[in-house]
Amino acid sequence: MPNQTRSARMTAQLLHRPPGLGPGEMVRHLLAVQAQDVPSALLAFRARSATLTVAQIEDAWHSREIVRAWGPRGTLHFVHRDDLPWLLALTRNDTGTLRRLAQEGVTGDDLPHLIDRALAGQGPLTKAQLEERLAGRAKGQGVVHLVALAAFHGLAVLGPLKGGKPTYVHAADWLGAPISFEPDRDRALAELAVRYLRAHAAATPEDLSAWSGLPVGAARTAFRLAAPSAVDDASEPGGVRLAPAFDEYLMGWADRTPILDERHRREVFPGGGILRPVMLVDGLIRGTWSRKGETVTLSPFEESEAPERESLGNGESHGRERHGELGPHGREEPDGGSRALGETGSRGGGSRGWAEEVADVRAFLSGSPRL
Repeated sequence: MPNQTRSARMTAQLLHRPPGLGPGEMVRHLLAVQAQDVPSALLAFRARSATLTVAQIEDAWHSREIVRAWGPRGTLHFVHRDDLPWLLALTRNDTGTLRRLAQEGVTGDDLPHLIDRALAGQGPLTKAQLEERLAGRAKGQGVVHLVALAAFHGLAVLGPLKGGKPTYVHAADWLGAPISFEPDRDRALAELAVRYLRAHAAATPEDLSAWSGLPVGAARTAFRLAAPSAVDDASEPGGVRLAPAFDEYLMGWADRTPILDERHRREVFPGGGILRPVMLVDGLIRGTWSRKGETVTLSPFEESEAPERESLGNGESHGRERHGELGPHGREEPDGGSRALGETGSRGGGSRGWAEEVADVRAFLSGSPRL
């Protein structure tokens, strides 16, 4: 069974899969969903819902209910549109952006207005399209950093992918008006503490600082202003989940020791900005996983914990038995799973094993040729 800390974290992060939540409600609860890698972000929704489809998530994105923007730590996140004014007021920072623009040779006193003019009324533009409109003022990554500077001023967000490539759009065109940032910093800090704790039960100001990118002093002020109370967690959600790279369950706290044994840290965080998707058993990271097309490969940390081939499928399943690889045509057993990996009951999901979880991933992936 999961321990109290992991149980609280799983529940706060919706990994017990409460029924009935749409993409917008899920993002509003989680406060922000890391989205520098869009396929991983979509799989984060899947880990928290047995019924959401790629189409439903993309509908929420295209309808502007959720917005992809530079958020906590200056990293791209999905944020509910109603939370953009106060959350980005706290997390936006142009220091690194201005430095990178100078390194790219993009200088001048008119930079925010330059990108404002280039984007306004044009609809979502790819980097190449925007570079063409800038007529030599910025190229390559300089274009991206120029958009980030416009975002600092509330003038730009990211639009949906176009041909698999990111797009950039004027905030007024996409949201109806430029983002008007919350002027009352204390009010925003109080809201941040309340909302962060709701999605990150059993958290400290140091955790909030690590998640948001704010100084520890500001995080402590946020807790003091909000006086957040502990979240009552009477549930014990367990079972298995396949969480994607950069999932909030890994990124949401400064201390990962309750969910990841230090012996296996390098297997999840190998360096170079890489973060591998993880296998969760009762909230504990027990391995990593990967996918190629609709083939999902499970790689437990310990040989003794490897799911047996029969537990994941038979017939045309193929690949390394000890890593439990399941091909796109494998047939799952109704009660699949691995006792060695801790098959348990899960509120909202019933008794589940790895075969069912892998089948969920494959069904979700089949909903979009881009994933």
